[in-house]
Amino acid sequence: MPARHAVPPSLRGQIFLGSWAVSTGVLTHGQLRGPAWRRLFRDVYVEAAVPDTHRLRARAAASLLVPGAVVTGASAAVLWGVDLVGVGDEVELTLPPGAHPRRHPGLVVRRTVLLDADVRVHAGVRVSTPEATVLRLARALPRDDAVVAADWLVRVTGIDLEALRERAGAPGAAPPRVRAVCALADGLAESPPETRVRLLLRGGGLPQPVAQYEIRHRGSFVARVDFAWPELKVALEYDGAWHGEKGQFAQDRRRLNRLQEAGWRVVFVTAADLHDPARLRATVRAALAG
Repeated sequence: MPARHAVPPSLRGQIFLGSWAVSTGVLTHGQLRGPAWRRLFRDVYVEAAVPDTHRLRARAAASLLVPGAVVTGASAAVLWGVDLVGVGDEVELTLPPGAHPRRHPGLVVRRTVLLDADVRVHAGVRVSTPEATVLRLARALPRDDAVVAADWLVRVTGIDLEALRERAGAPGAAPPRVRAVCALADGLAESPPETRVRLLLRGGGLPQPVAQYEIRHRGSFVARVDFAWPELKVALEYDGAWHGEKGQFAQDRRRLNRLQEAGWRVVFVTAADLHDPARLRATVRAALAG
């Protein structure tokens, strides 16, 4: 960890151009090459104590490397609080047609027309709105991955899903794959695996469950389950890593006992089950058959 006194107060926590810092006398070439600084891109630096994240790199790229660019795609999702990509992934920027920016390793620059209504200043840079980000990801990602991203963005940012579907369904507005993603998203999942479970349950003749269903028994709250078939009193829960937290096991067992006392059967799904859709559907089908 570099000594704090090695960092000029004006640069603490700031993203800056190394050439500017040297030309203005804030730093020397030797200091810039020292351990107090982290190089994000060519000529773009930040204090080494600042955590290196995709969010940081997206802000640096849009504000310093490609002025006027809009952060889009998965990089925009990260700025909105949805971590679809990591620090080592390319930052996606978009410029108007005809722009010819200098190429930079670590960036991918698209050229397309963005409506003013689809761009907002957020985290100090221009970024595609959550709605425009969903539409972009629906074009760029495999269907299920895009639905996961859409659900997450809807939940985190409060997107009006019905308005988004109307926009995607307007004549000539979007290709069928985009309309399909918007139709499949529901914004109810509390984690990406829950969306994947919901998508895997589709088809195979299974009735559609109710997501985030609140179970009550004799007028009292019992539990809110990930998915439920209320008429059959069957619930499905995604069993994530958080169940290993201290004290969580005992809480889970008490919760399961309350569900069973209320006459409910519970099917638990783990990450491994997501890799065997046929087996998962068979397990659910057997539970629904009683």
